[in-house]
Amino acid sequence: MLLSIGTIIVIDKDFTKDSEKFKSKVVDIGDGFVMIDYPTHIETGRTAFFMDGTQLNVTFIDNLKMSYAFRTEVSGRLNEGIPMIKLSYPGDDQLIKVQRREFVRVESAIDIAVEKDGRFTQYVAADFSAGGVALNLLNRDAFKVDEILSLTIVLPFMNHEIKYVKADARVIRIWEKDGRIIASLQFEAINQVERQYVIRFCFERQLQMRDIK
Repeated sequence: MLLSIGTIIVIDKDFTKDSEKFKSKVVDIGDGFVMIDYPTHIETGRTAFFMDGTQLNVTFIDNLKMSYAFRTEVSGRLNEGIPMIKLSYPGDDQLIKVQRREFVRVESAIDIAVEKDGRFTQYVAADFSAGGVALNLLNRDAFKVDEILSLTIVLPFMNHEIKYVKADARVIRIWEKDGRIIASLQFEAINQVERQYVIRFCFERQLQMRDIK
């Protein structure tokens, strides 16, 4: 198991609007679960109390300094000298590897509206990440390299919730792949709350892709 007793974990309460994060430590490990001490808010230091059934996202760094993430649920609590919270653990093969504090690029044909010269044009993404997006183009002249574009991104989540994220992005390059013309864009301006929506979407998409496989 990549998680071990003593591992420090960072907890995100399902990417809440305020992007609150908590830290805790693994104090025991069992079959399909881990026990952690009561989490504390990273900024305030206050102890957090999560109800049974609360959905959480956990990230941690293993002994090889690799970062991983997984979704979990509070399934109980125990007090044996120290108060502990029981979290479900999906297993090492279900972990998502985190790269440079952002989730890896995922393939997803989401709709993205691009505003240019006061007009909106609808595009479909080729792939997507917390750092930017690749768009399918009809022709190479649609954009120019280094051009700044205003995007409205439609993010459909697993719970059927839909979020509309606005961001400014810079055109990094225009290239061809498998007969398609693709523009790679890098986010230049996006607020922290909306970036968390992007990260959450990428995380969910990776879980969906893994379930399909």
